[in-house]
Amino acid sequence: MPADPSQSGRHRAGAERRPPRHAFALSRLDRYVLGQLVLGLVAVTGGLVALIWMTQSLRFVELIVDRGLSLWAFIKLTGLLVPSFVAIILPVAVFVVVLFAYQRLASDRELTVMRACGVSNWGLARPALLLALGGLVLGFVLNIWVVPTAFGAFREDQFAIRNRVAAFLLQEGVFTQVTDKLTIYVGRRDPDGTLHGLLIDDERDADSPVTVLAETGRLLGTGATPTVLLYNGSREQVDPKTGALAVVSFKRNAIALAENAGSNTPRFRNPAEMSLGELLDPAPGTVQARDAGKLVAEAYRRLTSPFTCISYALLALAAILGGRFRRHGGGMRLFAAVLIATGLVALGLAVHNLAARNVALVWLMWVHALLPGLVCAWLLFARHREPVPRRMVPPSGVPA
Repeated sequence: MPADPSQSGRHRAGAERRPPRHAFALSRLDRYVLGQLVLGLVAVTGGLVALIWMTQSLRFVELIVDRGLSLWAFIKLTGLLVPSFVAIILPVAVFVVVLFAYQRLASDRELTVMRACGVSNWGLARPALLLALGGLVLGFVLNIWVVPTAFGAFREDQFAIRNRVAAFLLQEGVFTQVTDKLTIYVGRRDPDGTLHGLLIDDERDADSPVTVLAETGRLLGTGATPTVLLYNGSREQVDPKTGALAVVSFKRNAIALAENAGSNTPRFRNPAEMSLGELLDPAPGTVQARDAGKLVAEAYRRLTSPFTCISYALLALAAILGGRFRRHGGGMRLFAAVLIATGLVALGLAVHNLAARNVALVWLMWVHALLPGLVCAWLLFARHREPVPRRMVPPSGVPA
């Protein structure tokens, strides 16, 4: 039957009034899948971070029990470690969310319907790749700015707490272990803070440990480095060469209670709290030669680890979307993807250790971060190209 001219005219008018679709605009299908991925990523990341935070925070329980740290200070101190937890588990969380979200779509036959509607592998993978791209950006922000700043604040607070809190909680008749190598005994403590009958065992200098006795003393808090001022006492020290005991009497002496006080070795900052510029170009004299490789490896880890978000997402997509469709299958591909991801995580740790020992091998970190993603992208988009179903056109003479 001939088409109604009025209907065809209305169709043409509607097509003309319809605004053109932008090439990079998200379709309703993209928003549907991406919404599930984002919610899953938030849930998985939050759960893993909470689990790791609980296990790691147990190390600092002794600060509450033995050193009188308040609960709020404890939460603030351990909360500074959360950005580093997120940066570490983000690629794994992306892999887990993409793998199980697309597996659920396949189990519910939603992927089958999407393929029947002509959606290619690229169209199906686009929401996961957008999620991985967001993880890439977030990983760079965390590794380059947030984590060094938060970890530096954590180290400063931890140093202040260990050196200050225990010192001001000296109890009568108790051997108080201020640090692992510094122990103080106080016979009596007056209400005004005066200490009587002090004994200090100082082993911070391993070559010449010192024992100090004093009749009285008083704590002087100066920032994160408290000092005990001693009166009328003696300082006993054994000569490491001759073994003779040297006793020096004093009327007034001061001993700093900081962890590294009395040691000739300067306290270097942890590479995790240094900025990217400090890692790649440290100031002269601030880093020992044996630690130079660790700084370079840490810098390249911050630059390469965000790319694993994309590689792990492509691995999950290749496991679900790659290969032939199986009505009751897919379990072996799922199991193989989990094994490969676990192996890549372990391989990343090994490559980082190798690069820290030999700086010439830092290129392996780039290979580990990029090569799995490139291989999976080739398997997904180049090797397994599926023809897009074309609309059936009835033969001539047959009514539509």
